[in-house]
Amino acid sequence: MKHSMTKEQAKIEIEKLVQRFEFHIDEYKNSDYNETQTRRDFIDPFFKTLGWDIDNEQDYAESYREVIHEDKIKIAGATKAPDYSFRIGGGKRLFFVEAKKPSVAIKDDIHPAYQVRRYGWNAKLAISIITDFEEFSIYDCSKKPNPTDKASVARIEYFTYKDYLNKFDFIWETFSKEHVLKGSFDKFLQNSANKKGTATVDKEFLQSLDKWRTYLATSISWNNKDLDEDEINFAVQQTIDRIIFLRIAEDRSVEIYGNLKTALKQGDYYQNLFKIFQEADDKYNSGIFDLKKNQISKDLKIENKVIKTIVSELYYPESPYEFSVLSVEILGSAYEQFLGKTISIDKAHHAKIEEKPEVRKAGGVYYTPQYVVEYIVKNTVGKLIEGKTPKEISKIKIVDPACGSGSFLIGAYQYLLDFHKNYYSGNGKQSKVKKENTLTPEGHLTTAEKKRILLNNIFGVDIDVNAVEVTKLSLLLKCMEGETSASIAHQFSMFHERVLPDLDNNIKSGNSLIDEDFYAEELFEQERKIKPFNWQKAFPSVFRIRKLEQQEDLKFHLKQIKKQTEDAEKRAYELIEKYSSRVEEPLTEYGEIGGFDAVIGNPPYFSLSTLDQYQTNYFRNRYSVFENTTDIYCLFFEKAIQILKHNGLVSFITSNQWLQTNYGKVLRRYFVEKTNPELLINFGGLKIFQDATVDTSILILSKSECKNNLTSCHFKNDYEKGNSIDEYLNNNKITLNNLNVDKWVIAKLDTIELKNKIRQKGEILKHWRININRGLLTGLNEAFIIDTKTKNELVKQNKNAKKIIKPILRGRDVHKYSVEWAGLWLIVTKNGININDYPSIYEHLKSFGQKIKSRADQGNNWWNLRACSYYDLFEKEKLIYPETTCRRSEFYYDIKGYFIDKTCFMITGENLKFLNGVLSSKLLEWYLESEIRLLGKTGAQYSKQYIEQIPVPKISKINLSLSNKIVKLVVQIIKLYEEKEGTKLQTVISQLESKIDYCESRINEIVYQLYDLTEDEIKIIEK
Repeated sequence: MKHSMTKEQAKIEIEKLVQRFEFHIDEYKNSDYNETQTRRDFIDPFFKTLGWDIDNEQDYAESYREVIHEDKIKIAGATKAPDYSFRIGGGKRLFFVEAKKPSVAIKDDIHPAYQVRRYGWNAKLAISIITDFEEFSIYDCSKKPNPTDKASVARIEYFTYKDYLNKFDFIWETFSKEHVLKGSFDKFLQNSANKKGTATVDKEFLQSLDKWRTYLATSISWNNKDLDEDEINFAVQQTIDRIIFLRIAEDRSVEIYGNLKTALKQGDYYQNLFKIFQEADDKYNSGIFDLKKNQISKDLKIENKVIKTIVSELYYPESPYEFSVLSVEILGSAYEQFLGKTISIDKAHHAKIEEKPEVRKAGGVYYTPQYVVEYIVKNTVGKLIEGKTPKEISKIKIVDPACGSGSFLIGAYQYLLDFHKNYYSGNGKQSKVKKENTLTPEGHLTTAEKKRILLNNIFGVDIDVNAVEVTKLSLLLKCMEGETSASIAHQFSMFHERVLPDLDNNIKSGNSLIDEDFYAEELFEQERKIKPFNWQKAFPSVFRIRKLEQQEDLKFHLKQIKKQTEDAEKRAYELIEKYSSRVEEPLTEYGEIGGFDAVIGNPPYFSLSTLDQYQTNYFRNRYSVFENTTDIYCLFFEKAIQILKHNGLVSFITSNQWLQTNYGKVLRRYFVEKTNPELLINFGGLKIFQDATVDTSILILSKSECKNNLTSCHFKNDYEKGNSIDEYLNNNKITLNNLNVDKWVIAKLDTIELKNKIRQKGEILKHWRININRGLLTGLNEAFIIDTKTKNELVKQNKNAKKIIKPILRGRDVHKYSVEWAGLWLIVTKNGININDYPSIYEHLKSFGQKIKSRADQGNNWWNLRACSYYDLFEKEKLIYPETTCRRSEFYYDIKGYFIDKTCFMITGENLKFLNGVLSSKLLEWYLESEIRLLGKTGAQYSKQYIEQIPVPKISKINLSLSNKIVKLVVQIIKLYEEKEGTKLQTVISQLESKIDYCESRINEIVYQLYDLTEDEIKIIEK
C-alpha cells in the first residue's frame, strides 16, 4: 500500500482534482455522466488523499475494512444503503457519505438530504455527508429527518469544489484519517452540533412501540374477552416482536422487501400475518415464531385497521426508520424503556400504558450506556477468554441474572463474535487457509459458528417474560447480522438446518433471587407473582459435567492407554470407575465444576422495604447481606457469587450507596470475607444513566480469597461521559489495601489518615446541642408564596394579614455568609389560626380552587399549612443553608426571622456564629466532598444525614481563644456583607470583597489550628 500523504501533498492532489473538474465541468454536469463515474473519478480520490484506504489495499477482510462501499439496491424507488461507510477500530462507524452525480443540485434538492439524514439518524451517527464533488454538504444526524424538510435543515456546513483549497485546513483537520484517530472528529462534533430538542432514534422508536402497543392492546382486549391482562401483555409483545423481526429482515435483504405489506391486500389482515409467521417458523426456528408453545396467537382477533396502521408505519414514507442500519444496541435502548411499562385494561376495554411498580420504586428505567457495557464486558469476558482457543472458550458460561432487553448479553455476544472472527482471520488480514464452517469468503463468521457461540456461551434470566422474549429477539437479530437471503438458502441446502438457534434453554424467565424452596412456606398462591426459579434445574449443563464431555474425555484417555505398557488395563479400569460413578444430579455446592464463569449486568435498584412480607421474610432467612433497608441489588451480588464458578468474575453497575451507608456494611463484609474485590469505579455524582438520577459505581469481584488490593478510582467532574474509562482510570487510580466493614473511601492513604484525624478531633453535630430541620412544604407554592406586590395588596385589604405573612428564602437565595432575598413572602396559615381574622388571605387562597383543596401537604383544613412542630424556631437565631449547592458550603447566620422553603435546612441551638465559621471553612469543604452526595459535575447535596455527621471540635478551655477569634471574624464578615449590600460603587465593593477574602483566609488558618493540622496535612487540603 502507498504511504499516507502529508498535508501538503494531499492539498496538491486536491488542487489537481479541482482543476480537472473545473476544466471539464460541462461534461461532468451532463446527465449522461453518472454516479459511478463520479465516485471513481473524484470522490474516491478525494478521500484517498485524506488517508482513507478506499480500495482496501491493506487486504483486510470485509468486516475490518476502513471504508465499506455499499451495493445499490433499489426498492420502491428508494436507495437501500449509503454509498460509503467510514469506520475505525474494526468496524465502528464514524460517518456515511452519500454520492450523487454532479447534475444533482445538492444544495436545494430535499431528497438526497433526507436520504443521508435518515441513514445517519437510524445508525445514531452524529453527522453524514452528501457530495458530488461539485458540492459538499455536512448534516447533523441527531435531528429526526422529515421527508418534507428543506435541504438546509440540519445542515452544518456547505461548500463547493471552489472552496476546497480555502477550506482545506478544516477538511484535513476534521476528516483526514490521521486527525480522526487523534480525536479531531469528536471535537468538531462537540463544537458544531446543537443538540437541543433533538429526537434520537431510540426515543422515537420507543414512542412508536408505545403507540403500537396501545393500538394492539385495545383491539385484543375488545375482541378477545377471554384473555386476562397478563395474556394480553404477552400477546401484544409477541406480535410486535414478530413484526419487528420480519421488518428488519426485509431491510437487511434476508426477506423480500414489502412481504409484510402483502398481508394488507384482502381478508383478515392478522390471519394473513399469522401465515407469514408460520412460514418464518419453518425458516428460522428461533422461538419467536414457535406456534406450538402457546395457543394465544393463533386465535387472536385484531381489527384490520390496527394491523394496517402498524405495518404501514414501518415503511417509507410513513416510517422514518431504516432498519438496515438501525443497530441491535439502539433497538435494545428503546426496548429497555418499553419493558419498564405495562398494559392495564379498563372496564371499557381501553388500554392504558403505565410504569411498572418496580420501575416507579426505582425512579425510572436505567438503561446502561453502550460504553459502560463494553467496559464491563471487556474486563470480565475479555479477561476470561484472553489467550484461549475457540474450543476452550466454548466451555465459558456468561449470564446476566436480570437481563432486561439484553444489553449486557448482546455486548458479551458481540465481544465473543469479534474475538472469534479475529482469531480465525488472523487479526483482520485475509487468511489464505479458511477454517471450514467458521468464516465466509468475505471474512464474516458463518451462521453456524455464530449459532454455536450463542448457544454455548450466553445465558440470561429475567422475572419479566416479555423481557426474556425481547432478549431473545435482540440476540437473534445480532446472530442474523450480515446474513442475506442467499446465505440463508445456502446454509439450508448445505446443512439442512433452519437459520437461527432456539434460545429457550439459554434465556429463561423466573425470579433470580427466589428458589423453589419458597414453596416450603406453602405460599402456592404467590407463585405467579413471585415466579420461583431453580438455577440448577434451569441450567443443568452449567452446574454439572455433561455426559457428552464425559464420553469424549473417556474415549481420549482410552486411546492413549492402548499405546502404553501392560499397566494400561489397570488405568482404563480406573478411568471407567471414575466416570461411571459420577452423580448426574446438579451439584449443591458450586465450585471448580459447577457455576458460571462470568455474571454481569445492571440489576434493579429499590429498597426491600417496599416488598411484601412473604418476599421480605424469604430474603431475611436466606441472604447474609439482608438488612431491612437493604437495596435489592445487594442480594443480586450475593446470588451472583453463589452461582459463580471458583475464580469466576462478577461485575455489576449499581447504585453506589453501598460504599458508605449503614445497610452497605453487611455487603462490604461479605465482599471481604467471600470474594476478592478487584476493581471499583465510583462515578459519584456523574449522571451515567440518561433519564435517571441514581449515583452509580462499577464493581468487579472474583470468587477467590480476598487479597486486599483493590484498584479504585473516583470519577470526578473532569471526566466526560462516553470518553475512555480506561484512560481516566489509569491516570487517577488508587489502590485500597485496608478493606473492611467501614466505609470504602477512594482516596490516598495520607488523605484517609487526615480524614480519620479530623473525625477524632471533632464531635459529630448530631451530638451537639443543636437541631437541624428542613424548610416548609406548602403543597402549592403558587398560592402560599407571594411577591411583595401581592403581599401589600392583601395587607391593604386587611391589616391583620401582616401578622401571618413572613419573608421566605429559597435554596437559590442563600450563599456563604449572605443572602439575596427575592422579595418573596410566605402565608403562614398554620393549624390553629382563625381564618375569619384574615379575610383577604382566605379569598386569595380560595381563588386557587381545587388545586389547593386537593393538595397532599395540608393541615387540618385546606387553608392550613401542614403540621410542623418547629414553627417558632423560624423567627429565632439560626444558620440557614441550601440542600443543593455548587460544591461549596453556603451557611448564612440569620437573626432577621426568615422562613425557609423545602430547598433549605436550618440549624438552631448554641454557638451558631462559631459553627458558621467552621462549617464555611476550606477544611470542612474539603472533608465533605467525599462524604456527601455529589450531583452532576458541579452540585452537591447537603442533606441532614450528611451534615449531622460533620465532626466539629466542641468549645473548651483549651480552644476557647481560637473559638473566640472565629466568632469575631464571622461577625466582621457579616458586617462587611451588610456594607456591600448598601453600596453600588464598584470601587467600594471591591475593597469590601478584599476584606471578606482576608477574613475568610484567617478563619481557614484558625480552623487548621483548631484541628491541630501539620503543614503537610494543610497542603493536602490546599492542593
